[in-house]
Amino acid sequence: MTRDQYTFTNPAELYADFDPKRQKQPEPGLDAELSPRADHGEKTYRGTGRLAGRKALITGADSGIGAATAIAFAREGADVAMSYLPEEEEDAQRIAQLIRDAGATALTLPGDLRDPAYCRALVEDAVEGLGGLDILVNNGGKQVYNEDLETLDDQQFDDTFKTNVYAMFWITKAALAYLTPGSTIINTTSVQAYNPSEILVDYASTKATINTFTKALAQQLAPKGIRVNAVAPGPIWTPLQVTEGQPQEKIAQFGEQTSIGRAGQPAELAPAYVFLASPESSYVIGETLNVNGGTPTP
Repeated sequence: MTRDQYTFTNPAELYADFDPKRQKQPEPGLDAELSPRADHGEKTYRGTGRLAGRKALITGADSGIGAATAIAFAREGADVAMSYLPEEEEDAQRIAQLIRDAGATALTLPGDLRDPAYCRALVEDAVEGLGGLDILVNNGGKQVYNEDLETLDDQQFDDTFKTNVYAMFWITKAALAYLTPGSTIINTTSVQAYNPSEILVDYASTKATINTFTKALAQQLAPKGIRVNAVAPGPIWTPLQVTEGQPQEKIAQFGEQTSIGRAGQPAELAPAYVFLASPESSYVIGETLNVNGGTPTP
């Protein structure tokens, strides 16, 4: 029997063969060069029509959580516009083909989230290419560790906030002109918003900001019938971790500090985004859904 996301299994034994090694890639990194490769649900995610006819824009859709979400959305019946950096074209084209294999439209829109002009044009291009927009997933992010605040330079701090926070603001603001009642916005925050690492001061700060932005905007848009929620992943195996997201000496033990004793895979995040995007979560507003392997959160 082929396993899918509905197969009854022991979660502690999933990915028992996962064995990451020390490895380093330049930013932004490629899943194609990640060892072991991340699981985006390519072979396991089974759709049931939960997003039939929907039109989604996902940032950071080439790899990691964004890629897994894009595959899941497509298999649930949604067309998908993908935002990613031009350097990630190889990964993006592979995910785009999987979206098309599911019978959905895949729109590839490379660019830099630090650029407000790109962010605003991204929404326009997604709407034009898909014929509308009713799901927005702000997922693209930057994480580079730094062990001493005195060596955290202005450029990195600025780049992290522009990628993680400003882009969310620019894209969401532009999207509001097109989102109608029933539409959903899903932002990616992190366990770092609650349990920040001392080496991720700038990244953790952006994730706490995303949490608050989500909860405030959710109250503003709820009367208009637009739901805003967030997903807070724990340690998830993606190219982010090997592009200075973590020190090399931590790679081999990545995720072992969780209650379940292992890192998560992007495929394990996708159902959370599908749930928050679908009408079945109609009374879920301003929620941060933690998918972190058992780490306690407020």
